[in-house]
Amino acid sequence: MNRVVVTGLGVVAPNGLGAAAYWDNTLAGRGGIGPVRRFDATGYPATLAGEVPGFAAEEHLPGRLLPQTDHMTRLALVAADWALADAGLAADAGTDLSIGVVTASSSGGFEFGQRELQNLWAKGGEHVSAYQSFAWFYAVNTGQISIRHGLRGPSGVVVSDQAGGLDAVGQARRQIRQGARAVVSGGVDGSLCPWGWAAQLSTGRLSTATDPARAYLPFDEAADGHVYGEGGAILVLEDAAAARRRGARSYGEVAGYGAAFDPRPGSGRPPALRRAVEAALADAGATPGEVDVVFADGAAVPELDDAEAAALAAVFGPYGVPVTAPKTMTGRLSSGAGGLDLAAALLSMRDAVVPPTTNVVPAPRHALDLVGSPRALPVRTALVLARGAGGFNSAVLLRAG
Repeated sequence: MNRVVVTGLGVVAPNGLGAAAYWDNTLAGRGGIGPVRRFDATGYPATLAGEVPGFAAEEHLPGRLLPQTDHMTRLALVAADWALADAGLAADAGTDLSIGVVTASSSGGFEFGQRELQNLWAKGGEHVSAYQSFAWFYAVNTGQISIRHGLRGPSGVVVSDQAGGLDAVGQARRQIRQGARAVVSGGVDGSLCPWGWAAQLSTGRLSTATDPARAYLPFDEAADGHVYGEGGAILVLEDAAAARRRGARSYGEVAGYGAAFDPRPGSGRPPALRRAVEAALADAGATPGEVDVVFADGAAVPELDDAEAAALAAVFGPYGVPVTAPKTMTGRLSSGAGGLDLAAALLSMRDAVVPPTTNVVPAPRHALDLVGSPRALPVRTALVLARGAGGFNSAVLLRAG
């Protein structure tokens, strides 16, 4: 099987617009969680979110795109622009069949859809935008990125909530191994509007804390739900030999991928995260001892934290590997989270430092070596985990080189 490497990163995160700003703020422990600003959330039980700061779409995108796109699609388009520029990769004038797009989405353009539904109810069907036919859709980010850059290779969308960003990268690697030269992948998500907020609240997993420093505390005794956020990261994946021929810089290799689905509740069978981890290790031909750091899913729901800690202990042993969850600074970004954690892991490899998990005091029962401040560490192999609502479990193993 040919090797697949990451040659470009584009980041739009609540604590930084652009990879450099995100990474600087993450290493400094500066978070982007605060009161919801995109709509009035005062009447809801949860009032905190991770929102991408300082984003003005008109500064980055042509005006013709603005009426037809949701806020999260605009973020995704800008992240893809930056990732392709970082990779130095360009398509062949809209006829390139060797470069595809595979992104993840959990909700599509909810904010756009809510606005058009309000127009329908209040004004009538003639006031509903024709763009509603696709602006809400799960696959809209893939389609808009493909059109903007003329990428006509094998493409698709993955819908698996929080695990989606990793699943998209797994699918992108598969397409490259089947002959594609490169695939733009990862995920950018977000539905910070009343409609999307109601959907998030229905899970029962949102924190109702009002102090951003105490709201999202995975593996902490005080864990009581997560903070939702918007954003994510887009990555450019390439065939390693093709990237080398054109002189491209590699952040690292996507060496292993594994996914597993949790058993039916009440079945008595264990959660599937351990199987996903072991599948990713086996796919990479790696042993647990080779893993330098784990980027945890970090659900901040006690029973889910217990299950993740148990899976890590089963594979690596108690305190067997450094563990970090920098998403405590951004919130959980649904399908955008996996791509952002992959970007953080690749930057860890580049700079030989593990980013911190802020504000968390790990409960002793978890037996985790949780990284609480930036830790200088030569990172050659990193494992990134993600779990989605409904039982999705995914793992990606990254290797330097």
